[in-house]
Amino acid sequence: MLIGIDVGGTFTDGVLFDGQAVVTSVKQPTDQQNLKTTLLKVLDDLLTASAGAKIHRIVFSTTLVTNLLATDSGDKTALLLLPGPGLPLDTYRLFNDTFFLKGSVDFRGRELEAIDKAEVEKAVDAIKVRGIKKIAVVGKFSNRNSSQEQEVRKIIMKRDPQMEVAIGSETAGQLNFLRRIVTTYYSVMTQSTWEDFASEIEKALAERGIQTQVDILKADGGTMPLQISRSKPCETVFTGPAASTMGGKALTMNPKNSVVLDIGGTTVDISLLIGGHPLYASKGATIQGHYTHINAFSVRSIPMGGDSPISIDQGNINVLSRRRGAAACFGGDYPTVTDVFNQKYQLGIGVALQSSQKLAELIKGTGIDMETLCRAVEDTVFNRIQEAIQEMFMEWENEPAYRVWEVVHGRKFDVEELIGIGAASAAIVPGLAGRMQVECRIPKYAAVANALGACVARPTLALQVHIDTQNKVFAIDQDGLSGSIPAGRSFQMKDAKELAQHHLVEIAKSRGMEQYAGEAEFYLEEQFNVIRGWDTVGKIFDVGVQISPGFIEEYQGVSR
Repeated sequence: MLIGIDVGGTFTDGVLFDGQAVVTSVKQPTDQQNLKTTLLKVLDDLLTASAGAKIHRIVFSTTLVTNLLATDSGDKTALLLLPGPGLPLDTYRLFNDTFFLKGSVDFRGRELEAIDKAEVEKAVDAIKVRGIKKIAVVGKFSNRNSSQEQEVRKIIMKRDPQMEVAIGSETAGQLNFLRRIVTTYYSVMTQSTWEDFASEIEKALAERGIQTQVDILKADGGTMPLQISRSKPCETVFTGPAASTMGGKALTMNPKNSVVLDIGGTTVDISLLIGGHPLYASKGATIQGHYTHINAFSVRSIPMGGDSPISIDQGNINVLSRRRGAAACFGGDYPTVTDVFNQKYQLGIGVALQSSQKLAELIKGTGIDMETLCRAVEDTVFNRIQEAIQEMFMEWENEPAYRVWEVVHGRKFDVEELIGIGAASAAIVPGLAGRMQVECRIPKYAAVANALGACVARPTLALQVHIDTQNKVFAIDQDGLSGSIPAGRSFQMKDAKELAQHHLVEIAKSRGMEQYAGEAEFYLEEQFNVIRGWDTVGKIFDVGVQISPGFIEEYQGVSR
């Protein structure tokens, strides 16, 4: 048996899957102030339904880190940066409590300027005075040589052993200094809260006698072990849209060009499947306007959903963004978008009479009739979603996968269908598809698609290896790994690929995902000669290999 649990803004959903069919599903209101309690309530309901059958895997998708970052409620954090020569320092002043240090390496990892120990100690003392207990240390090109970051960390810990420190080379090892700064900063900001959450989950599972594989969904639609997530909390950001995307793909399993619309109670999440495959954000996830090194799908969320309240102000009909409770047909106090569609199309959702009554109360004395109200709300909902989709297409057009599709097919990309998932999708998506003149699909289990998407998502892992044969070194963008290579000019691309493949397998083994390492694909193969005078004195290789997102081996679709 497999379990998937997804925390949404309004509801937390869970599914119990036996490998062929959904045995049962659960839906509980989300308590954003206590996500652990909500998760465990759903888990207990699913365990009861399992009737004691062995649980082979549990996957959680949670909004904990997303909420921390959205509300800026993570722990106060300082930045110690080693930018070296180049751009003005203010270019890197992205956050408060930023300190700049001497020390730098070049793009090949050679030290240009040494660390000033006294300067580091002075900065640590200033940080302590501000009451800050977390520090992110990031150096430009530290992914090519992390020794200076490590030296600064040692100085910090000797000065104040209670300080929590993260270094950029171990957190986000790719090129692009600004993105490494952002990723490391947000990682250390959220790490202790996430570690507490992970510990509570592990304790709760132990109390229930559950000993099984426990994974966390990531922003790229893959999973990682709960234990590994302790050091990579930001990988769990935006897992709601990732679960939506994987859920839409899992329930349709077709090669069409599709827009996935997850119509929840609070938001509408939008993503794209090109030939059945999710589109990635080539620049990584964006947090509070800053690009990161976090792999993520290209998605958008708009603050409107089935539970969005309807109001009338001086004759103007409005669809509000902030949720005020459930739809009237489910016992809520205010008429919502769901109630309008319930009334207009006689959908029979919940207690339909309550939708009619609340809407009638709303228009009483306004001079607005029911038909006008319903038409205006429908137009507003459809217009907002269509505008968001059009805006996304403008962004998608700059993504490599999107442009490659157009080149290969020799025509402009077109959407063939809308896939509606989420509790309110059946009420809204068919009408929208009709307006857009595309096919519509509301699959079975659409209401719990996110939980199923998390349940059957497989582990993912990507790494890049930079090899410099002249300096006889290599560096990997995962966990700050580096090492030396044999001397000589015989090192070729096949050797670089073997080195990358070897380390991918080793890391995969350490994360319990070795069965997928054989499916890894190379996505980057670059080679440059290093010339001095008239001679080639070495070579530089950059190789990228990844276990791409997809489904676990046993998933072949849902029995209907």
